[in-house]
Amino acid sequence: MQEKETTNPDDFTNVFRAPASGRLLALDLGMKHVGVAVSDELQFTVRPVCVLERRSWKKFLKQIIAFLDEFDAVGLVLGLPYNSDGSESEMSAEARRLALNFSLSVNVPVFLHDERLTSYEAKGYLTKLGLSEKEIWERVDSEAAAIILSDFIELKTSLQKRGENLQG
Repeated sequence: MQEKETTNPDDFTNVFRAPASGRLLALDLGMKHVGVAVSDELQFTVRPVCVLERRSWKKFLKQIIAFLDEFDAVGLVLGLPYNSDGSESEMSAEARRLALNFSLSVNVPVFLHDERLTSYEAKGYLTKLGLSEKEIWERVDSEAAAIILSDFIELKTSLQKRGENLQG
């Protein structure tokens, strides 16, 4: 059996591998709903896109590939859920499984990023906007994906600048 070459090593958390420019797509993974967000090409701004229903892997993969193509994305960031104490949960294992599956199926690097408390932060933000409970429920996953992506870009930029300072 021939091994398929992947665009990722086993460590999906190494932000130094992340492209310095180009749009990034982020997913807030849930068992039934998945929030989607995208950055601009310079990775300065992030916006929520939509919430997908997650039913079958094949359909889900096709939807994500379509978004990667539509936005000409150069990377895919998946939220990695931890328990509040920092330990991993069943959903952490699911996120790691999906990261591996995506890395074997898409032509962009795949990253995992800590998503602790992003749903709470998203709910708080949407509540501040004065949205109804129904509107919050409809948008919270995509807002959480935007927070995950914003945090990922901030960490990546900070670490890359720190690395440049150490080299120069």
